[in-house]
Amino acid sequence: MDAFRRLPGVGKRSAERLVLHLLSAPEGEAHQLSEAIATARARITTCSQCRNLTETNPCGICTDSRRDASIICVVEQPAGAMAIEKGGMYRGLYHVLHGVLNPLEGVGPTELRLERLYTRLDGGTVEEVVVATNATAEGEATALYLSRQLGQRNVRVTRIAHGVPMGSGLEFSDEATLSHAMEGRTPLG
Repeated sequence: MDAFRRLPGVGKRSAERLVLHLLSAPEGEAHQLSEAIATARARITTCSQCRNLTETNPCGICTDSRRDASIICVVEQPAGAMAIEKGGMYRGLYHVLHGVLNPLEGVGPTELRLERLYTRLDGGTVEEVVVATNATAEGEATALYLSRQLGQRNVRVTRIAHGVPMGSGLEFSDEATLSHAMEGRTPLG
């Protein structure tokens, strides 16, 4: 149960239900789950360009010639990129931070590997960076930091509109809200 409780969104009762289900289910079901997890861990890697999770490197989004390479959407986690993709309105590229600035937790710009984003911008083809961090204190601080850093480069910096509820994550928003937020993005900084 302790192992399941380490998963996001799984509390004591949920962990208990999951464990009891797996222990009472046919043995093959438990093995199938463990094999699926092991296979995913072995096959999934981080894209060398956008840092999203992928089975191929670079990922399918980065190599898709139909995507608009002049715009990069910066998200906190892969779940944010997945949520925006479900909305179907955004056709640019992504950059996944794998976190947010959080000095209390020891997370600064170095831990977010922002130099990878800066390297992508140095190519000169990116015209706009859409900052789509979550509407939390850490997400807002990260957005402000990025706007200041990116404002020194020849790139337009925008922020998604706040159709996403404050204190919530992109992965919890519906497609229509995310599409509206993408369409209503505004300059940042």
